[in-house]
Amino acid sequence: MTRPHVLRDYAFIGDGERGALVGPEGDIAWMCFPRWHSDAVFSELMGGGGTYAVRPRGRCVWGGYYERACLIWRSRWVTDEGIVECREALALPTGPGRAVILRRIRVVAGRGALAVRLGPRAGFGAEPLEPARLEGDVWALRTGEIAALWSGGAAARPGEDDRLVLELDLEEGDVHDLVLVLDASGEPDAPPPADRAWSETEAAWAQRVPELEGVVARREARQAVAVLSGLTSSSGAMVAAATTSLPERAREGRNYDYRYAWIRDQCYAGLAGAAAGVDRILDDAVRAVTGRLLEDGPNLRPAYTVDGDPVPDERRLGLPGYPGGCAVVGNGANDQFQLDCFGEALLVLAAAGRRDRLDADALRAADAAARAVAARYGEPDSGVWELDPDRWTHSLLICAAGLRAMSAVAPGRSEWVSLADALVSEATVWGVHPSGRWQRAAGDERVDAALLTAGIRVAVPQGDPRTRATIEAVDRELAEDGFAYRYRIDDRPLGEAEGAFLVCGLWMSLAWHHQREPVRATRWFERARGACGGPGIYAEEYDISQRQLRGNLPQAFVHALVLECAATLS
Repeated sequence: MTRPHVLRDYAFIGDGERGALVGPEGDIAWMCFPRWHSDAVFSELMGGGGTYAVRPRGRCVWGGYYERACLIWRSRWVTDEGIVECREALALPTGPGRAVILRRIRVVAGRGALAVRLGPRAGFGAEPLEPARLEGDVWALRTGEIAALWSGGAAARPGEDDRLVLELDLEEGDVHDLVLVLDASGEPDAPPPADRAWSETEAAWAQRVPELEGVVARREARQAVAVLSGLTSSSGAMVAAATTSLPERAREGRNYDYRYAWIRDQCYAGLAGAAAGVDRILDDAVRAVTGRLLEDGPNLRPAYTVDGDPVPDERRLGLPGYPGGCAVVGNGANDQFQLDCFGEALLVLAAAGRRDRLDADALRAADAAARAVAARYGEPDSGVWELDPDRWTHSLLICAAGLRAMSAVAPGRSEWVSLADALVSEATVWGVHPSGRWQRAAGDERVDAALLTAGIRVAVPQGDPRTRATIEAVDRELAEDGFAYRYRIDDRPLGEAEGAFLVCGLWMSLAWHHQREPVRATRWFERARGACGGPGIYAEEYDISQRQLRGNLPQAFVHALVLECAATLS
């Protein structure tokens, strides 16, 4: 079994229906199949079974890089004998029940001696791998209900636990293709020719990711578009992350399953798409949010599967988990009421309206969201941070922002402006700190970085003194070394209770931008966008002292805010 690495070392490849993490030892350490929320077929990251690794047989130093504006990753090893690369991707186009993993090995210089191991194990490793059969030059494999065909490994031989083992000895300039087809129907089609599969995948990524001329940090912005695209299914729903249970704090029980579509995260992505002019991201968000609002109205859940089904309740798996965490699937947010989701939905629908991309269904969804706010804003909710129910100031303000924004693109709904005014008035009664800034809730005087969004999303007019006071309070009380935290959880110093939240630092960038402070805005953006490992993938949290990623990855809403900042600051 390949040992787990620090999270900053993992690259992500995805096709929209599922994704995989590729580790520095050439291992596909995590991949669920056939869908995001399915059981993993490769789960060594969590101490489970399932192996697919390509690595040099001798000493080596690892590196790697993404090809421009796509999720085609190149693992790169410098060995004692030469330089070897392995090009990795999930093939496009794709479908919900079939995945094609492409791996192209090339010796850049010298010689390459490599070992390849393949042994998928369904059910997080619980399902055995049946003995493989060589049919011509293609291996046929089966584990549980999943069938697989593997080309390029005809010389492999069965090894321990029925895994296939292949040794390659290649010379400079040699190229060796491996194509693995996974099929949930049990009857996979033959692996496609490697050249054709690579060509189609390259063409699909070129179509998915626009040039984004003129934005700052253009390379990171385009890569953020690629990540968001790779996390978004054909239904339009985008998962929050590809993984489950990667700990936010070691041995503190903060292990969550993010392989589902959060309404709020989807709206963040849609707003980023609108800011950058990437209509595909905006349209997917509108389509997904519209469907859920029309289906559930005031009973909108915070999260769904990408198929629109309820998220299962949380349960533990019988796996060791990533070191410092425990393996869980399902999510407790399934039972929460989060009022702010309606405000975020209205904001993204309004953004679509400003770009003339609203249809009749989306307008009906906006009506449903506004009615839900009117009916339920007096109830305690779990808020943006999914905590115990309370009257969160942020929830009221973001709903006010959504109502104002939507009323500007949907004439004849003056009652929405009146409702927004009422929400801000109520928040003002108990949500303003004696110092003049917004506070978290009635009776909770702490500053909260989420309250930055009141000014960013214009819940109150530009120039409102509470906006500036809140920005300065976050900078004074929740900032450390150019990173921001959500709020003070307890009396411990910042960084001991939890990691810095990258989304909070990116909100600070947008907040200072709206205050016409470009130097401060740029400083916050630059700090946040550097909080990643070599592959440039962001997690939810960042441990400042250890310079490590914390939590599941890739975290969709962080990539969304990177894109929005890159577009807005330009």
